Amino acid sequence: MIRLYSILLLGLMSCATVTSQNKTVDDKVDDLLAKMTLEEKIGQMNQYSSFFDVTGPAPKEGSAKERYEHIRSGRVGSVLNVRGVKEVRKMQELAVEESRLGIPLIFGYDVIHGYSTQAPIPLAESASWDLEAIQNSARLAAKEAAATGLNWTFAPMVDISRDARWGRVMEGAGEDPYLGSRIAEARVIGFQGDDLSSPETIAATAKHFAAYGFAESGKDYNTADVGLSTLYNVILPPFKAAVDAGVRTFMNSFNELNGVPATGDVFLQRELLKGEWGFNGFIVSDWGSIIEMVDHGYAADAKHASELAANAGSDMDMESNAYVNHLAALVAEGKVDETKINDAARRILKVKFELGLFDDPYKYCDEARESSTLGNTEQKEGALDMAKKSMVLLKNQDNLLPLPKSGKKIAIIGQLANDKNSPLGNWRMGASDNTAVSVVEGFAQYSGNKVVYEQGVKLFDGQEIFAMHIDVNEDDNSGIEEAVKVAQESDVVVLVVGEHGYMSGEGRSRANIGLPGLQQEMLEAIMEVNNNVVLVLMNGRPLAINWADQHVPAILEAWQPGTMSGDAIAQVVFGDYNPSGKLPMTFPKDVAQVPIYYNHKNTGRPGPKDVVFWSHYSDMTNEPLYPFGYGLSYSSFEYSDLSTATVDGKVKVSVTVKNTSSVDGEEVVQLYIRDKVASVTRPVKELKGFEKVSIKAGESQQVSFTLTDKELGFYNNKGVYIVEPGEFDIMVGGSSAAGLTDTITL
Repeated sequence: MIRLYSILLLGLMSCATVTSQNKTVDDKVDDLLAKMTLEEKIGQMNQYSSFFDVTGPAPKEGSAKERYEHIRSGRVGSVLNVRGVKEVRKMQELAVEESRLGIPLIFGYDVIHGYSTQAPIPLAESASWDLEAIQNSARLAAKEAAATGLNWTFAPMVDISRDARWGRVMEGAGEDPYLGSRIAEARVIGFQGDDLSSPETIAATAKHFAAYGFAESGKDYNTADVGLSTLYNVILPPFKAAVDAGVRTFMNSFNELNGVPATGDVFLQRELLKGEWGFNGFIVSDWGSIIEMVDHGYAADAKHASELAANAGSDMDMESNAYVNHLAALVAEGKVDETKINDAARRILKVKFELGLFDDPYKYCDEARESSTLGNTEQKEGALDMAKKSMVLLKNQDNLLPLPKSGKKIAIIGQLANDKNSPLGNWRMGASDNTAVSVVEGFAQYSGNKVVYEQGVKLFDGQEIFAMHIDVNEDDNSGIEEAVKVAQESDVVVLVVGEHGYMSGEGRSRANIGLPGLQQEMLEAIMEVNNNVVLVLMNGRPLAINWADQHVPAILEAWQPGTMSGDAIAQVVFGDYNPSGKLPMTFPKDVAQVPIYYNHKNTGRPGPKDVVFWSHYSDMTNEPLYPFGYGLSYSSFEYSDLSTATVDGKVKVSVTVKNTSSVDGEEVVQLYIRDKVASVTRPVKELKGFEKVSIKAGESQQVSFTLTDKELGFYNNKGVYIVEPGEFDIMVGGSSAAGLTDTITL
C-alpha cells in the first residue's frame, strides 16, 4: 500500500512538473502577480543605484538602511551600478533569500561601447557602416558584461541628432534615420542574441524616447520642439526598428517634447509605443526624470510627478524614490488605477522570466567565467577590428598615407598621442584607467622607422572622471617651441589632436567645436616648418577644422577608438589596413552652420543664385566641410552604368563599381532617393540603401538594390505611412554629395 501511494505521489509530482513546464511566461507572470501585494508590485517599479558595499556589513542608518530594508521586503525591482560577480550575488541573495516571494533583481549598467574592453565610441562604430561588425561589437560587450553579473544594458542610444554641439552625439549613430535604424537593429540583436536566457546575453534598452537629440542649441537636457513630419520621419524610425528587432526595454528622455516632458507623455508611451507599436517590454525612466517634471513646471511635487508618470506609462522609476514613496497612496486615492500598476509589474516580471532569472537567479554569477572573459583575446581582437573599421580618411593629398614602414624619421606630437585614458572615450565605467594602447605604443611596433615623441602644447591637466569640465589649457603655449623643433628635424609629423574623452558625452555640450585649447596654434606653427603632416583626430563629435582641411595634406578621423586605439591607428597609418569608414554625421566648416545635415528640405528659394534673395549666408557657403557618407580610401573607386527598372511596384537599381587603383579595398555604396512632389515636402536626398563591398584592385563589381514601399513612402502629419505616385530621383555614389542619378516614375 505504501509502495502504491509512493507511485501515485510520484505520478502526481510528474504531472505537476509537466503542467508547470507547459505554462507560458505570461501564465507564470500572472500566477506570481496573484500572490503579490500592491506594495510588492510597486516595488518592482522601483530602481535604486548602488548604495552600500554589498560585500561589507549591512548599513545601520540613513537612506542606505532604508533601501536595504526595501530590498528585503520586496520593494525593489532593479539595481543599477552594482557590478562584479561577488557584489551582484550578494545583492541578489538579499532579494531572493530574504524577501517574502524571493523575486530576483535585474541588474542594469551603462554598457555603451564595451564593458572592460572598450570598443570605439558608438558614433565611431557607426562610421564603419558595417552592420555585422557593429552587431558583433555589441555581442562582445554583452558577453563581457554578463560575465560580471549584469543582465541589462542602457543601450543602444538611437537618438538622431543633427547638432554636433550636443555632447551625446558620441553615443548614437549620427544624423540619418535609415542608417540609425539599421544600426539600432544590429545593436539590439548583438546585445540580446537569439536567446535572452543565455548567460552570455543581456537585455537591451532603446533610448531616449523621444527627441532627446533635438535639444535646442545643442544643450543637453534642453527643450525639443519639432514638427510632426520630423518626429515621424526622422526621430521615431530607429525606435520602431528597435521594437521590430525585439528590444526588451525602452528608456524615456529628459527633454520635453511640444510642452510635455517625455516621462509624462501619454501619447509617446501608452498610445504609440505600447499601443500602436505593440511593445510588450517595459519602460524605465532616465535618472531622476520623474522628479524632474517638477522643475519642468509640469508637476507640482514628487507625488504629482508619480501620478503623471505612472498614468503615462513609465513603468520603472530610476532613482527618483517617487513610486516607492507615493504610488500606493495614489492608488488608494483613485488617482492611479491599480490595473496600471499591474501592467507595469507584469511587464517587468516578464523580462525577468525571459532572462531566466526565476530559473536560476545566480546564473550570471560565475567567477570562473568572469575571470576568463574580461579582456580576453576574443574581446581585444574584436575591439581592434571594430576600431580599424571605424576610421575615416578625410584627406590624403599626394598619397602621403600610408606611411612607409622603414627609412623615415617620424615625429609623433600631441598629448593625446601618449595618453592611455582619453582614447577609451566617455561611458567607459567598466574599464580600468589607462588601459588603452597609446598611439606611441602602437607606432613602436613599426621599428623600421626612427620615431620620436614630443608632447607639444598641453591640452588638459589630467583631471578627468565626472569633473564639471575638462580643464583645458588656454594660455600656456610653452610646449609649442619644442614641438616645432622636433617637427623641423623629421621627415613626417603625425600630429594627434582633438578632444579629451570626457569632452563629449552626457552633459558635455560645446558652444565651439573647433580644436580645443591651443592645439590650432600648435598645428599652424608646425605647418610652417614641415608640410608632411598627418593629422590624426581623436574626438567624440564632428569638429570644425576648415583651416586644417585647407592646409594639412592628410587627415585621419580616428574618433575615440577604445582599448586598442594605438594599434588600430598605427595599422591604418602604415597601410596594414585600408580605411573604409564613411561619416555618419556632416562636418561643418564653422560652428555657425550647425545644425547642418544632408537631408534638408529644398525651401521655396533654393540656390545658389546670382541674386541675394535665396536661402543662404551672406558671409559663408552653405556647403559642409565633409558631407554625410563621405570617406576616402587608399583605393579609388569609379561608378558607372546606373540602371533602374520598375517591376511590380518595386524599383530594381544596379550600378557598377570599379576599383581603379592598385590596392584592394572596401567601398560603402550608398543609394539615395528624392520624392520630387509629395503631399508633405520631402528632403533633397534620403538614404534608402547601402552595401559595403570588397573589390580587388582593377576589378569591378555590380551592386544591386531593391526599393519597395518601405523605402519609397513616408509618414504624413497624422503618423500614417503612405506611398504616393510620381517622379523619384535615384542617386548612387560613395557619399551623399556625389554619384550617378536617374529618374523614375511610379
